[in-house]
Amino acid sequence: METKFNNVKTHLFEQGKINTWQAIKLYGATRLSDIIFKLRKEGFNIESKRITTKDRNNQICSYVDYVLINDETLLN
Repeated sequence: METKFNNVKTHLFEQGKINTWQAIKLYGATRLSDIIFKLRKEGFNIESKRITTKDRNNQICSYVDYVLINDETLLN
């Protein structure tokens, strides 16, 4: 069964990272931090990397990339 949780989990395995904007656009997942919390609770090693950049209005903004740290034991 395809769920937002499973879509994000698969995305992390295939792409290695995800951010809120990607989760919303690709999967309609508006509560990415909750999904990441649940994945971490299941034992996945996911780092939060804060990214600071400028937006389309040239203003400083920041967001988080959630990065899956490879752990071969979780892939089975």
